Amino acid sequence: MVTISGPIIIGCWIIFLAYWLISAFGQKAMAEEKSFLSTLTYRIPVTLGGFLLWFQKFPHPLNLLVTPHTDLARVLGAAVCVFGLLVTIWSRWTLGGNWSSEVAFKRGHELVRTGPYRFVRHPIYTGLLLMCLGTAIEVGQLHSWPGFLLLCAGFWIKLRQEEALLLRHFPDEYPAYRKQVKALVPFVI
Repeated sequence: MVTISGPIIIGCWIIFLAYWLISAFGQKAMAEEKSFLSTLTYRIPVTLGGFLLWFQKFPHPLNLLVTPHTDLARVLGAAVCVFGLLVTIWSRWTLGGNWSSEVAFKRGHELVRTGPYRFVRHPIYTGLLLMCLGTAIEVGQLHSWPGFLLLCAGFWIKLRQEEALLLRHFPDEYPAYRKQVKALVPFVI
């Protein structure tokens, strides 16, 4: 059976990038952002993880197939990626002008707790990690799984930096929000 899961996953990433570029316009001005060195602590694992996830020409044993290329696995990978894309777009839309690609606090920043932010505090990362998981399932090679884990680690580091910033700027609201809502996976983590 010919599968279209690969093109679906590539299409998801293209839609994600296009939406992110278009929606980056009209953001609130920065009030505070982290230093370049602190951004490296999450950018290095994210960049390396992305390279391991997407680059396909690795030597043995990194090119060993560990996730079978069955129809079921491919459909699952595509479905997880599409769901992740929907989560990221919904989250980004809900966040509006408060969004930043960096760890930053905006002028007039609001603590958003509606939409997907009712279920997890960092739903954009949840969606991105779902997209990466779907991609790792589709790629199926050994190198894709350490790549996925590095991406998880990088987003966790970034999440922790954002949490510290939000705790400082919302000292009463954010601790209560943290007690009510998990960071990445509803009811779990």
